Amino acid sequence: MKKVQIIILAAIAISVAVLISWMGNLSTYETIASAKQKPGKTVTIIAHMDKQQPMEYDPVKNPNYFSFYIKDTLGATAKVVYHFEKPYDLEKAEKITLKGKMNGDVLEISQKTGIQLKCPSKYKDDPNMAKKELSQN
Repeated sequence: MKKVQIIILAAIAISVAVLISWMGNLSTYETIASAKQKPGKTVTIIAHMDKQQPMEYDPVKNPNYFSFYIKDTLGATAKVVYHFEKPYDLEKAEKITLKGKMNGDVLEISQKTGIQLKCPSKYKDDPNMAKKELSQN
């Protein structure tokens, strides 16, 4: 084989290896029940905060510990432990996307980007306000 052919084959092999490794990082959204069946694996859950359950955050005692409860669309609940400061406006969020690892019945989040909030639209209650702002622009 010529050197050019060997280099092309090596480049193709490296490209395939990189694509396969990226495919392993693709995540799907889980329910709390399915996430509990994958202990220790990173899962992504979309849920909303269960405001009937208590939140625990004491910045004086430990500013990097915040716990609360979530409820998914199927009605299952789980405790979430976030190892960073409490996110601003968490209580106002419509939905929360959480990425972490299940440890029994607790979702442990150890990355700062493990919580993403979807806040309600300011136009949700007044669609005429949205039309008014669009016409002004």
